[in-house]
Amino acid sequence: MDFFQCLPLDKARDRIAGSLAGVTVAPETVLLIDALGRVAAQDLRSPEDLPPFSRSTVDGFAVRSADTFGASETAPAFFVVIGEVFMGQAAPMELAPGQAVAIPTGGMVPAGADAVIMLEYTEQPDRQTLLALKPVAPGENMVAKGEDVSAGRRMVKQGQKITPGHIGVLAACGITEVLVRQRVKVALISTGDELVDIHETVQMGQIRDVNSYALGAMLKEAGCQVTLMGIVRDCGADFIEALQKATKDHHLVIISGGSSVGARDYTVEAINALGDPGVLFHGIAVKPGKPTIFGMIHQVPIFGLPGHPVAAMVVSEQVVKPALRLLSGQSEYTEPYRVSASLGRNLASTPGRDDFFWIRLHPQGESYRAEPILGKSGLIGLITEADGMLHIPADQSGLYDGEQVKIMLTRSRE
Repeated sequence: MDFFQCLPLDKARDRIAGSLAGVTVAPETVLLIDALGRVAAQDLRSPEDLPPFSRSTVDGFAVRSADTFGASETAPAFFVVIGEVFMGQAAPMELAPGQAVAIPTGGMVPAGADAVIMLEYTEQPDRQTLLALKPVAPGENMVAKGEDVSAGRRMVKQGQKITPGHIGVLAACGITEVLVRQRVKVALISTGDELVDIHETVQMGQIRDVNSYALGAMLKEAGCQVTLMGIVRDCGADFIEALQKATKDHHLVIISGGSSVGARDYTVEAINALGDPGVLFHGIAVKPGKPTIFGMIHQVPIFGLPGHPVAAMVVSEQVVKPALRLLSGQSEYTEPYRVSASLGRNLASTPGRDDFFWIRLHPQGESYRAEPILGKSGLIGLITEADGMLHIPADQSGLYDGEQVKIMLTRSRE
């Protein structure tokens, strides 16, 4: 297979999505506190009304709103105070016309009352007498039973990532356990005779294994459970053995390096040797990241990424992360945050190829100036300087200095 017959980026994504149709990690039940960031495996509905009773939102007096109509400081409405509501206790009384009950913030609104007048707009000549100095509307200063969440309402959709807000509302409804998708288990294999682990002393001609750690961190940030399988030397038999081991216990395998067409690049050979359908494409029309491989060994997707760290991370953002979302059953996706900026120089691009550039942002008035960080794909220091990434689509031949562009942030907006 000739990797120079590159697939356009959108077609590569479509082929990956088609191959993963119906391939989703199994569900598991976790405690609510452990559900943050996980993908819901079923719709989560409220078992009860929230709040379970009508509650006051202010300190004041529960009243019948109709009894306050026309009230003013010069002509206050008169009420008889028949009792007091205490926090954490039921309100046993029922209001008749002309009656009021003292109530704290969060207290249960008694039957017969449909509003609460704030303490600031009342006067009490004595403990049994209340003067209302302004009218209140029905429902004012209170939350009705079920107004927040009604019983049976869907709070989290299947396939939705669970947020801190979801955790809060689930806790309010007394839900202690949640059925979620398992974390996607990813095996990371680095290849190459020149690589050594970061704990070893580098000799002449050797380099440290950057991708296991950079890609591993990226995948953990995406919610995956990552296993570093170590370094595999440039030997076909060793490569096949490592890949076979990785596919047994993981949902997805990433091979860093060995995706080119050199005599000692064994990724294609190993994938095809271990099971159908094998390699599904070799090469994407992107820069950096052209020699990317995608295949399937039975139900396990395999990505062969370039060994250069910058290229590997660009490809991971563009094709590996969408595959992870499919595997995890995530049905909703929030696009990365993008900011508008003015491009700081001309950028050439090859039509027919999607180009990605790391960008440093500089404040410029109320906007930003986008400065491309130009360098080769093996220079890992580029990423540490970047605030975001600029995408030039395949149907464009470049961008001009001063042109308005959208930058996908890769660094926290803080």
